[in-house]
Amino acid sequence: MKINSARQAWHDCNYNPAPGQTSDAAELGVVVQKTERGPTANPAIHGALAGHIQSAIARLHFQLRAFGNAMYAAEPTDDDREEAEDAVFNLVCSRAGRMTASKRERAEFVAKGVFRRYRYMHQGGQSSNPDPLIKPEVFRAWLKGEYGICLVSDRWGRDWEPFVQLCFDACYDIDAKALSPIGGVIYKMKEAA
Repeated sequence: MKINSARQAWHDCNYNPAPGQTSDAAELGVVVQKTERGPTANPAIHGALAGHIQSAIARLHFQLRAFGNAMYAAEPTDDDREEAEDAVFNLVCSRAGRMTASKRERAEFVAKGVFRRYRYMHQGGQSSNPDPLIKPEVFRAWLKGEYGICLVSDRWGRDWEPFVQLCFDACYDIDAKALSPIGGVIYKMKEAA
């Protein structure tokens, strides 16, 4: 397990191949003979490093853990994604002004959409993917197709653009809180090495 970033460590800490197995063995269900060296201590080292990261993840508040799992886990669950979307929406609602019941209902789906955009942009750990729905008309069309939610285009700048920015800010803040303890563990491990 190479530790280059907290995001990568979160992803890699749950991958634990059996000693001597490769991805071919896992896929085929048999051990494939190769001319390479036999089993090494690498799986044990991986397990030890992964254990430190897993321990830090386990100590996180459940919403931070769910957000991190939805973002970086090798196999995120729908429950983690839903919990992460709820965390983003709740944080945005605490920061935004009052909303009518109708706007609040639509705002929940906007927050879900922004979380998906944020996840796509930061997936892979290097934060290098462009935002595929950066244009308001494309995002509105996606919301219509995905959730059946119509947002009026002539009020976008006033009603929804600030809310979308609040959602991105919330994603960034939650992400930073979730990754901070992982970064601390990585820092301690590198200092000890």
